[in-house]
Amino acid sequence: MKYQSIVNNKIQCEICPRKCRLKNNQRGFCYVRRNHNGQIVLDSYGYNTGLAIDPVEKKPLYHFYPNSKVLSFGTLGCNMGCLFCQNSHITKVQTPIEQCQKVSCEEIVKTAKKYNCEAIAFTYNDPIVFFEYAIDTAKLARKENIKTIAVTSGYINEEARKEFFSYMDAVNIDLKGFSEVFYNKNCLAHLKPVLDTIKYVALETNCHLELTTLIIEGENDQYLDMECDWITENIGYDIPIHFSAFFPRYKYINRLQTKFETLQKAYNLAKSKGLKYVYTGNLATITTSSTYCSNCKKELIIRNGYNIIENNLENGLCKYCKTKLYGCF
Repeated sequence: MKYQSIVNNKIQCEICPRKCRLKNNQRGFCYVRRNHNGQIVLDSYGYNTGLAIDPVEKKPLYHFYPNSKVLSFGTLGCNMGCLFCQNSHITKVQTPIEQCQKVSCEEIVKTAKKYNCEAIAFTYNDPIVFFEYAIDTAKLARKENIKTIAVTSGYINEEARKEFFSYMDAVNIDLKGFSEVFYNKNCLAHLKPVLDTIKYVALETNCHLELTTLIIEGENDQYLDMECDWITENIGYDIPIHFSAFFPRYKYINRLQTKFETLQKAYNLAKSKGLKYVYTGNLATITTSSTYCSNCKKELIIRNGYNIIENNLENGLCKYCKTKLYGCF
């Protein structure tokens, strides 16, 4: 395996910033990467937790071929330790991998073609931990002119980052909060590697980028002002951002779900900072899920949640003033 080294007679995994040092047969923090006789192996390769067809808006990607169909899949495990994980039934439960559905890369691409899916999305758990499975699938997908999408925390090391995103056509990065304290306490991780990944994708790749922040009241909502400032100063005003509501899960089962009013406040804040494309996700109104022209301010894509009601784009341009909309259309 390319991304490994030997440290103190242990094999160190170099995929993500955790750099787990593993004895023989020991698993990493993610659960699915293991030292097998001096080589890091991906035990979940070829296994997934089921295939599903979704609208691309559900990833969420609102500026990447709107209203197209996506074949989504994930595996087990995660390299983040989020106490509020919304998919803990697959990321945190150490289910025997053999109990998962066995599906080859070729079968995934064949299924996408069969159901006329324009893209394959690596999602549900973080594709960084099933790095090889995702990349091998992406290579085959590109041969069939099928796009690839990563839904990820962005918690990945520099060299692995370069290879991973070279095979992705679009990505939604989950910026979980704009505080090192928040990342340490709630994700058992660090903020800087995520920011480095966001800047890398935005500035050094052709990969379409959108961001998501899951807002937990009293935990990360107080950092949104700094988050918006960092986005505008480092990657500009065009990158779409989605604010989504937390629902009680995993270690935060006794916390209250996020109110829509909190998402609305975040939406208004981001707009006031000059961000052009701001959305609320899993709790939304037509106003907060629609896309507006950055120039004439007219409604370009009118949505009710993930459903498109009206599309006023012509070849990626506003039909009223001909301003180009950021994204792939």
